[in-house]
Amino acid sequence: MFESRDKFKREFKEKLRKERGKAIDNASYLDLYKTLGRMVREEINDNWVATNSQMADKDKTQVHYISMEFLMGRMLKQNLLSIGALDTCQESFKELGIDFDKVVQKEPDPGLGNGGLGRLAADFLDSLSALSIPAVGHCLRFKYGLFDQKIVNGYQVELPGNWLREGNIWEIRRGDHAHEIKFGGRVTSSHQNGKLTFHHEDYESILAVPYDIPIIGYKNQVVNTLRLWNTEPAVQDFYFKPIDGNSCHQVLNYKKSIESISEFLYPDDSHEEGKVLRLKQQYFLVSATLQSILDNYKLKQKSIHELPQEVSVHINDTHPVLAIPELMRILMDEEGLDWDTAFDLTKRTISFTNHTTLPEALESWPEETIKCLLPRIHMIVHELNERFCQSLWDKYPGDWNRIENMAILAHGRVKMAHLALAGSHTVNGVAALHTKLLKEKLFKNFYEYMPEKFQNKTNGITHRRWLMLSNPKIADTVTDYIGTNWITEPKELEALEKHQDDVGLQEQLVKIRHENKQDLAEIIKKENGLTVDPNSIFDVQVKRFHAYKRQLMNALHILKIYNQIKENPNTLFYPRTFIFSGKAAPGYHYAKKIIKLINSIAELVNNDPQVNDQLKIVYLENYRVALAEKIIPASDVNQQISTASKEASGTGNMKFMMNGSIIVGTNDGANIDIREAVGDDNIFVFGLESEEVLQYYHHGEYSPFEIYENDLKIKRILDQLVSDFLPGEENFRDIYDSLLLGNDEYFVLKDLTSLEEAQQKVSQAYQDRSKWFKKAIVNIANSGRFSSDYTIKSYADKIWQATPLKTMTVNQADSSQMPAGEYSGNTY
Repeated sequence: MFESRDKFKREFKEKLRKERGKAIDNASYLDLYKTLGRMVREEINDNWVATNSQMADKDKTQVHYISMEFLMGRMLKQNLLSIGALDTCQESFKELGIDFDKVVQKEPDPGLGNGGLGRLAADFLDSLSALSIPAVGHCLRFKYGLFDQKIVNGYQVELPGNWLREGNIWEIRRGDHAHEIKFGGRVTSSHQNGKLTFHHEDYESILAVPYDIPIIGYKNQVVNTLRLWNTEPAVQDFYFKPIDGNSCHQVLNYKKSIESISEFLYPDDSHEEGKVLRLKQQYFLVSATLQSILDNYKLKQKSIHELPQEVSVHINDTHPVLAIPELMRILMDEEGLDWDTAFDLTKRTISFTNHTTLPEALESWPEETIKCLLPRIHMIVHELNERFCQSLWDKYPGDWNRIENMAILAHGRVKMAHLALAGSHTVNGVAALHTKLLKEKLFKNFYEYMPEKFQNKTNGITHRRWLMLSNPKIADTVTDYIGTNWITEPKELEALEKHQDDVGLQEQLVKIRHENKQDLAEIIKKENGLTVDPNSIFDVQVKRFHAYKRQLMNALHILKIYNQIKENPNTLFYPRTFIFSGKAAPGYHYAKKIIKLINSIAELVNNDPQVNDQLKIVYLENYRVALAEKIIPASDVNQQISTASKEASGTGNMKFMMNGSIIVGTNDGANIDIREAVGDDNIFVFGLESEEVLQYYHHGEYSPFEIYENDLKIKRILDQLVSDFLPGEENFRDIYDSLLLGNDEYFVLKDLTSLEEAQQKVSQAYQDRSKWFKKAIVNIANSGRFSSDYTIKSYADKIWQATPLKTMTVNQADSSQMPAGEYSGNTY
C-alpha cells in the first residue's frame, strides 16, 4: 500500500472511511494518526508473524531484555522510516493538504521511562531489530508512567500523564498468554516420592496479561516485539462470596491493589507502602516474563537442560534481579530439577548490566519485606546466600570482613547487585571508566573472586532516531557528501571528517543549525512566552535532575555571569541562551529545589533589561523524547558536567555529538570515550579527574568553606541564595547548607571556576564560525562508533551468543493461514 503516492492516497482515504467513518475534509488529526498507524501495522503484520516463526527455530538463541523502563518515544515516524515509507507519506499528505507534523504530534510519548536507562533500552531494541537478532523486550504496561511535569511558580508539579487515554494503536492484547503471579501467603513443604516439594498457599493471585508492540527493523523485514505486562484480576479471586457487609469494599480494595502495580513508574518509596509496591512491580515483571519464556521454550520440545543454548535473559540494572531466584523457583518447583542443576542453568541463562556507581542506586530490600511478600523467593535467596558465603569461606577462610561485604543477605537486607553478581554469568559496565571503577572500587572483591564475569560494553544510541529522524536536514547533507553507506554502517560517517575544511559544508551546517534554533525559539515562545535570539549560543543541559549531574553548578555559573554583567555593563560577553529541561523524582526534594532555583534565577535574569539582551534562561517543562528531538538539533553547546566517577556512561552526550553540538564536560562516563574519538580540540573538558574525586572522598581533605572564604565571587553568589536577592519569598538555605555544612558532596564549588574557564573558551571559539563548525563536523564524523548497532553486536557476540535471523520475505514463513496481526501458536 506504500508502493506509490497514488496507491497510498487511495488506500488511506478508503481506510479512513471504513475505520473512522470520515472523509479527509472532516477528519481530525487524531483520526488521521490512527488511520495511518493502523495501515503501518497491517503492512508489517506478515513480517511480524514471519519473524516469530523464525524465532521458533530450535537452534536459534532468543534474547530477552528485561528492563523497568523503555523510553520509546513516538513510534509513527520511526516505523515509517523503517519500512521505507516516510517520504511517500510526507509527500502524499502534502498533496492531500494535510499537515503531516500535526498528525505525528497526535501520538503521545509512551510513559514507559524516565531517562537514560529507558532510552538506552529503546535504542537497543531498535538495533536488535535492525541487526535481525531475535529479541523480545519486557516491561510493565504503566498506565501513567512517571508523571507529566508542570512548572508552577518555578516549582515542579507532578501530574498523571495518561498516555493510554486514546488507546495505543501499536499494541495487541494477548489474553491467551496471561500468567498468574502470586503474592503473600505461606509456603509449606512435604516429601513426595522421596523428594522435598514446596506448596504456596493462601496467596493473593494476580494475572499478568501481555500487550505486544512491534519493533520494526530498518528495511530488513524483521519485526521483533516489546511485550508490556498489564495487571488484571484473577477471575476466581475477584468475586468474593458475600460473607458480610464489607464484600464490596473487599472487591474494590483488591481491584485497587491490582491496578496499582502497573499504574505508575517508580512509585514514591519514602514510605513502607511505596517500598512494597516497588518490590511488587519488580517481581510481577520478572515472574510474568520468565513464565512466558519457559512456556514458549517448552513448545520447542527440547530438554530443559539446553535452556542456556536457546534463551539469553538480560537484566537491565538491579530492578529485574529477582529474575534469578524466580527462574530457580520455576526450574525447581515446576520443572522438578535439583538445586545444583537449577542454579547452573540459571547462571548460564542470565546476564546483568550495572548502570551506576551510586550506592543509593544499588537497590537493597529489607529481608522481612521479601519474606512477607514473596515467601518462596525469600527461601531461595536465603539458601543462595548460604551457599555463596560457603564458597567464599572455602576461598577466603577466616576473612569474615570480605564475606560480610560480599554477602547477598546481610544485616537484614538483600543486596540486589550482589544477587546479580552471584547468579549471572556476565556483568558489564557501560563505559571504560565505569567498568574500571566496578572492578577496582565498587565490586573489587567480586572482581578478584570471579574476574571472568566482568566485561565492558560502552553504551550507544540509534543513529536512525537521533540523526535521520531528529535532524533530517543534517542527515541529507551527510548523504550528499559521503553517500548512503553510513545508514547501515554508521562508522562510515568517518568519511565526513575529510570534508571538515569544506567551506560549503560548513555554511550548510550553519544554515541548518540556525533553522533548527529558530524552530526551537518558536517552541520556547509558545510554551514559555519568552523571546530568545537564535543568534545567541544555545547552551543546553537536559537530563534527569540529580545532584551528581550538577545542574546546580550550571545555575551558579549563570548567577556568576549575571553579577559580572551587572558590575561591568560594558564587558564584551557573547550572548547566551541557557536551556534546561528534566524531571526530578517526586520524593527527591533537593533536586526539586534546584529546579526552583533555576527558575528563580531565570525570573531575575529574563526581566532585567540591562542583562537580558545578552543572557536568557529557559526551563522547558516535561522533558521527553519528542522534546529532546527538538532541543538536541538546535544545540550549539551541551553540558555533560557530572562529578567525575559518578556518571556510568551517559547517552545524551552521544546524541548531541551526533548532531554536531560541542560538549562542555568533565572526564566522566562516555565523555572520556568521546574525547578520545574527537580529540582535545573538539571538546571542552574541565574539572577534577575521577581519581582526584576518589582521593578526596578517601582522605576527606576537601574544604568548600575554604573556597567560600577565599573566592569573593563564589561567596557572593552563595550569599545571594540566602538573602532576598532572588525574586519571590523562597529561601535556598538548604542548598547553601548542602554546599558548606554538607561539605559539597559533588564538588560543585571545587569545579565551578574550572567550568567558568571552559565556558570562556567556548565564547572565544564560537566567534570563529568556520572553526566552530569544523569542530561540529569532526563530532558528527566520529559519532558513528557510538551507534547502538555496534554495542548490540558486541553484546550478541560476547554475552548472548545470538546470531541474526535470515533476511526474509514474508512468503518464507507459513503465515497464510494466520489471522492478520496474530502470532502462531508456538511463538510470541
